[in-house]
Amino acid sequence: MDYINAFWVGGLICALVQILLDRTKLMPGRIMVLLVCTGAVLGALQIYQPLQDYAGAGASVPLAGFGNLLWKGVKEAVDKEGFIGIFLGGFKASAVGISAALVFGYLASLIFSPKMKK
Repeated sequence: MDYINAFWVGGLICALVQILLDRTKLMPGRIMVLLVCTGAVLGALQIYQPLQDYAGAGASVPLAGFGNLLWKGVKEAVDKEGFIGIFLGGFKASAVGISAALVFGYLASLIFSPKMKK
């Protein structure tokens, strides 16, 4: 049942984003920022964590899950280190994911030799 819940929640998030892409004039970059900010706000309102507990990777893998992760990191760092935690918390919480994205992106660029669009 965990796989089914992850599938339909992740699919619903993706479908809502696809509707935004198709029906609005928002550029993909702005929609990605909107997802991260939405995840952070829902995390601050303590709405996203129950959804993530229910859906697992279906809610933690999309960009909204990244926003929630940033929020949790900032909250923990502020509780531990005070004001400076606002700046450190998000980096500490998401360092592994960002590092992996950079390393695998670099490896993919070596394998597939990307070219600029004309």
